[in-house]
Amino acid sequence: MNEPVKMIVSKTEMARMVGLSRARFFQLVGTTFPYPQYDLRTRRPFYPPELQEVCLSVRQRNCGVDGKPIMFYSRRLQTTLTTKRTAKAAPKKSNGDNYGHLIEGLKSLGLIVAPAQVAAAIKEIFPNGVDSVPQGEVIRAVFLHIKRNNPADSVARY
Repeated sequence: MNEPVKMIVSKTEMARMVGLSRARFFQLVGTTFPYPQYDLRTRRPFYPPELQEVCLSVRQRNCGVDGKPIMFYSRRLQTTLTTKRTAKAAPKKSNGDNYGHLIEGLKSLGLIVAPAQVAAAIKEIFPNGVDSVPQGEVIRAVFLHIKRNNPADSVARY
């Protein structure tokens, strides 16, 4: 917000200068922020230095050009996905696997289980193994199986 004023800026750049998303800035144009000027030749909207100062002042004072107070929230931080999604699920070992990934998945769903419980459920639900079954389906099936077989665990049903 402490950027030097340029000769002209676009509506998008003005939104960035005041620290708002384009969509929110465009919503507030006409009530909180002034309308842009338009180039007669290209018909493109722009903000000259005078209107840039007005927009920056509105943001700083929390008072729109219409005289009404406005609350501005902080812009959301961009989050990046830490895991890469792949189209095909990785094959799962059906023998000798300690089912760590399944136990973690079940734990994230609020179900604390022992490896023996998971192994018994896998053996009963998937007698041919889980090699060709997507991981999400395995977690779902094991979760439902364990919940159905342990009625004491399913006291708080939604």
